[in-house]
Amino acid sequence: MNLKQRAPERRFMALAVREARRNLVRPDGGPFGACIVRDGRVVAVARNTVLRHDATCHAEVNAIRKASRKLGAFDLSGCEIYSTAEPCPMCFGAIHWARIGTVYYGAGIRDAARAGFHELRISNARMKEIGRSRIRLVPGFMKDECLDLFRAWMALPQKTDY
Repeated sequence: MNLKQRAPERRFMALAVREARRNLVRPDGGPFGACIVRDGRVVAVARNTVLRHDATCHAEVNAIRKASRKLGAFDLSGCEIYSTAEPCPMCFGAIHWARIGTVYYGAGIRDAARAGFHELRISNARMKEIGRSRIRLVPGFMKDECLDLFRAWMALPQKTDY
């Protein structure tokens, strides 16, 4: 099947959501998760771990690092990433440089900002346009499930501000 024609699969986003929920129990970072898939197989699943003292440990970057180790390459061509939220500029850049072809995301950057996260409010569509990236974007995928993560995070009695 041509990668550009592949339909998103709920089970992959469900893995990202499940991983993000781990930060509602033991908050190593915000409620963000990512899953990288190649040829219908899960390559890596990760969550945000910035509270372990590394601001670059967003879910997407952690997933890229895991996938690169597993596949033994920086080039993740042929992969797709499922992210519970629209990737920030750092993560979008990492996805671009890793040559991941498609980004499926649930909540948007504005949703994350409304939930109190310190977001740079530039959309992936705008970054794609400015940078002339070939990344295919599929926004709003399983958005309600992803927004539930923010609602659960905001309901936590103690959390770290981003």
